Parts: sequence; structure tokens; C-alpha cells
Amino acid sequence: MGFDEKIGNTTENTTGKIKEGVGRATDNERLEAEGRSDQAKSNLKQAVEKVKDAFKS
Repeated sequence: MGFDEKIGNTTENTTGKIKEGVGRATDNERLEAEGRSDQAKSNLKQAVEKVKDAFKS
């Protein structure tokens, strides 16, 4: 996994956590769901990159 992808995935995951927290604090279900979705996408991207790295070595 390239360094740029790691930073991007970490940023997306962190942003998702923030969105989820703000959504929960403000009773905004849409924002909370969007945050969870961002985190799930980030986790999936990280998993794909790990599989790619495993096949490279």
C-alpha cells in the first residue's frame, strides 16, 4: 500500500468518525449514517490494499 493511499484512507476514516459523532450529538441521522458509510468505505479500501500488498511479496 502506498503512503498516499494510507494517508487518504486514514483521513477518510477520521472524517467518517467525526461526521458520525457530530450526527449523533446533533440528532442528525443522515450525517451519522454518512459517517458510518465513510468509515466502511475506508476499511474496505484498506483491506483491498492489504490484499494487493500480500500478492506483491
